Amino acid sequence: MDILVCIKRVPDSEAQIEVKEGNVLKIEERYTINFFDNLAVEEAIRIKEKVGGKVTVFTFGSSSSIEVLRSALAMGADEAILIEDENVPYKDEFVTARILSKAIKDIPFDLILCGREAFDTSSGLVGPFLGKMLGIPVITMVTKVEVKPEERQLEVEREIEEGKELLRVNVPVLLTTQKGLNEPRVPTVMGLLKAMKAPIKRIKVEDLGIKPDSIVEETKVEISKLWEEKKKRRIRWIKGTPEEMVKELIELLKSEARVL
Repeated sequence: MDILVCIKRVPDSEAQIEVKEGNVLKIEERYTINFFDNLAVEEAIRIKEKVGGKVTVFTFGSSSSIEVLRSALAMGADEAILIEDENVPYKDEFVTARILSKAIKDIPFDLILCGREAFDTSSGLVGPFLGKMLGIPVITMVTKVEVKPEERQLEVEREIEEGKELLRVNVPVLLTTQKGLNEPRVPTVMGLLKAMKAPIKRIKVEDLGIKPDSIVEETKVEISKLWEEKKKRRIRWIKGTPEEMVKELIELLKSEARVL
């Protein structure tokens, strides 16, 4: 099975971010692969290990994005492709999906995996846009995938507001991955060494027949203003026995602080 995975380089969750000049973000140089995209890479590798095939990872970004491609290669992806955007002005989700679709359209594939959303923009639009542009079905918020190679089908479980939904779909198809799908592996030392030496294909936007200046005209969303939310510091008193206080603290860290 030929699997394509779209990933993104995003600021680390602990990176310091400031708003400058009304609509510009100053971000500390701490980046990582997007959390949901990491799930997509892991799932692609697991499917390859079960039924065979090839995993190719894509990203659309600056040359600094090579680091997340190498992370995916270290996990077990077979090939990596960087679509460089050094000269591309602001791009929204529509433009990102269009450029990815141009790079993918001539590559044979059975399955495309994308993260549910990117941690920096949290729009969840690139995957559905990409599927529409490629003319293939899209299933979002996927938490389980079972491959039926003989039938060229997938049995997919996804989250919905009321609970879970079980679907069966023919390939090719695009899935967006949700938390709970898997637990991404930690790359081995050998995997890291191999990834550092692996060739990474680079494609310029111009190679896809797209002029960087024309992207401005195709952008659907314009950021007019950014601002930092003023947060009030709250104090929560926890009472009870030591055992009760520890239990309540853990629950608060999960449900409210969301750090566990």
